[in-house]
Amino acid sequence: MRRPFIKMHGLGNDFVVFDARAEPLVLAAAQVIALADRHTGIGCDQLIVIEPSDVATARMRIWNADGGEVEACGNAARCVATLLGGQAMIATAGGILDATATAGRASVTYPPPRFAWDAIPLAYAMDTRDVPVAWGPLEHGQAISIGNPHIVFFVADANSVDLATLGPLIEHDALFPKRVNVGVAHIVDRGRAVLRVWERGVGVTQACGTGAVACAVAAIRSGRVDLRVTVTLPGGDLDVEWHGAAATLTGPAVSSFTGTVDL
Repeated sequence: MRRPFIKMHGLGNDFVVFDARAEPLVLAAAQVIALADRHTGIGCDQLIVIEPSDVATARMRIWNADGGEVEACGNAARCVATLLGGQAMIATAGGILDATATAGRASVTYPPPRFAWDAIPLAYAMDTRDVPVAWGPLEHGQAISIGNPHIVFFVADANSVDLATLGPLIEHDALFPKRVNVGVAHIVDRGRAVLRVWERGVGVTQACGTGAVACAVAAIRSGRVDLRVTVTLPGGDLDVEWHGAAATLTGPAVSSFTGTVDL
């Protein structure tokens, strides 16, 4: 069975996208892993399936490269928004997103971030503003749910952190029952932060949309920056605005190529 796909990316965070609104598509974890393989498959950080929805313009389902289905992906949401065009509502396992697409860019508004320990979730109750656990040099993390779980650490220099070693250690810590995305950031000024992200089930990526939102929210919440923040990732810049309720993420979304694949 051959199915058409679109290869897309947001700042280098790349996706294989299937439109299953007219013809349903069921994928096993092994198929996702095979398609995501950069040597023998198409290659991607996440695989996306667009499905019909009774409550939104469309439903977006997301699988990480390791075959696990996850709740949210900010860069993928912007890519899907550009495919849907104009104003759209996108249903995800992490909530319904309000999206607006323009030429080569899109803005996605998320439901309010969640800070309760059991909403993230963590394994037991604690202060999510200052998680009382350290992993090597990373301490005083802020835990946040942007529809998916994140922990953000503010450091002197995000680029000096050995994220390839610390990322998987934190992701699989028993403190995080659903695992966690790990962000390390430093503040440049009141309007800019530099961020690197270890994405659960993927590894270090060029960009992470929900990670950028988590970073900005954590920085705003702790008084480090103003209410509008540009988050610089290895792949480029994302803009985040948060006034204490819903958070809006804006940035590029690009179609790389189209093709068909034998499933």
